[in-house]
Amino acid sequence: MAHSSFHEEDRFNDFYSEVKEIEKRDSVLTSQQQIDRLLRPGATYFNLNPFEVLHLEPDTPIELIKKKYRTLSILIHPDKNPDNQERAQQAFEVVNKAWKTLENDVTRKQCLDVYDEAKGRTDLMISEKRKKLRKEGKSDAIPEDDPSKYKHAVYVMVMKLFADMERRRQQLDLRDQEERKRKREQEIEEEEQRNFQKEWQKNFEESRQNRVNSWQTFQASSSSSKPKKAKKTKYTSFNPPKIKPESR
Repeated sequence: MAHSSFHEEDRFNDFYSEVKEIEKRDSVLTSQQQIDRLLRPGATYFNLNPFEVLHLEPDTPIELIKKKYRTLSILIHPDKNPDNQERAQQAFEVVNKAWKTLENDVTRKQCLDVYDEAKGRTDLMISEKRKKLRKEGKSDAIPEDDPSKYKHAVYVMVMKLFADMERRRQQLDLRDQEERKRKREQEIEEEEQRNFQKEWQKNFEESRQNRVNSWQTFQASSSSSKPKKAKKTKYTSFNPPKIKPESR
């Protein structure tokens, strides 16, 4: 794990050196060089720092930040680079995002806090290095005593902190997406359950009415099929006729 970390830091240092070499070679980078700087391999890591995207120091006043943004955005604008519009558009979006971050007081303060923390961590790392050298009975002189090396150490720490922030942001986004997905699935399940209950109730009411109708039909049918009772004959008492006397 440690070996992997050292290897990653070496690659980053190489990348940093390449960027600085370009900057030394040209005091004012051309459109193509700026596009290459913003889109070179590994630039996604580099472009997390909006100050580096705009090639500015963190203590630059907002008025100068805005001026640099306008100059750079015009330089790499797709309309100004008709032969390389697709890459110019990608670089333009990177620059525009950096400006949006720095023009906002809250997000610019967050970026400056990253620099402060990076400086604090670098100073602590240097202090630990010196203690270790003293315990070993060696001179406590270290490469970071050189201002340029110290600045580079702070720069590396800044980029690592921005990378950590981005990883946390992605994790939060993923967690938020999963939570929204879970809630949506729950809502769908509850909706399906409500629909099922409505359908069940509807079917039950219809079948209940059918049962009532069937029973009423059965009752009516049973009544009509029963044999009618014969009318009772009313008998009266029998009185034999009177015999008249024979007349002579």
